[in-house]
Amino acid sequence: MSKIRIRSALVSVFHKNGLDDILHLMAKLDINLYSTGGTHQFIQSLGLEVVSVEELTGFASILDGRVKTLHPKVFGGILARRDEGHLAQLEAQEIPEIDLVIVDLYPFEKTVQSTSNESEIIEKIDVGGISLVRAAAKNFKDVLIVPSQSDYSFLHQLLLSKEGYSDLEDRQYLASRAFQVSSHYDTQIFNYFNREEKIKSFAESAPLDRTLRYGENPHQSAAFYGQLDNLVVQLQGKELSFNNLVDVDAAIWLMKDMDDFGTSVAILKHTNVCG
Repeated sequence: MSKIRIRSALVSVFHKNGLDDILHLMAKLDINLYSTGGTHQFIQSLGLEVVSVEELTGFASILDGRVKTLHPKVFGGILARRDEGHLAQLEAQEIPEIDLVIVDLYPFEKTVQSTSNESEIIEKIDVGGISLVRAAAKNFKDVLIVPSQSDYSFLHQLLLSKEGYSDLEDRQYLASRAFQVSSHYDTQIFNYFNREEKIKSFAESAPLDRTLRYGENPHQSAAFYGQLDNLVVQLQGKELSFNNLVDVDAAIWLMKDMDDFGTSVAILKHTNVCG
């Protein structure tokens, strides 16, 4: 379904600046709000109706807030496809659909920059938030994800211009933003744990062998990491390109499948077998 009416939203954020107008607008658009902890208190302070996640799940926040949203009644409403089978399961389990997820992750990167206290840094590794981001982004065909404070303005404009609806193009764009946010976030965590560089980067473990003429398309660049000359011998022709190497790889795997028949030759063009 391309155009979807936003009827419910889960809001769980660290940074609340810039949310006031959005929350008031969502209330005017009759969007039901679910929230956690400090965000729940913030929404209440604005005089808006909001249902706590604890009320939704029937479980209180535990382990000093480490476990709040990790529950089937939250993730079921986010991950369910809006088809007959999934919706029937939601109804049977009394799980509401969640059409919009607004999450702003714990500031891990800024915490690393501001302190050397390991306990404080570790507590800023978001678990529930990053899981919400990934779940909503995975189900972008039915759910809108707002993964960062920097995306609040986009959401505000969308709610104003489309009056509580979202298009597939909007959801797909924000899903890509979500994975951009999550990949950067995980990279910062990896860098923190790999301070002594015990885990080598890919480029270090497989050194650059050569820069190729171009990538999959003429405007793209490409490179080969490893030792190509130890793998194949080029008999003639101009320097191999990315697409040539893709064909070579496909040809090698095809010939490997022909081992039982003795010596074989594979001829390919754009990974299609020609002979």
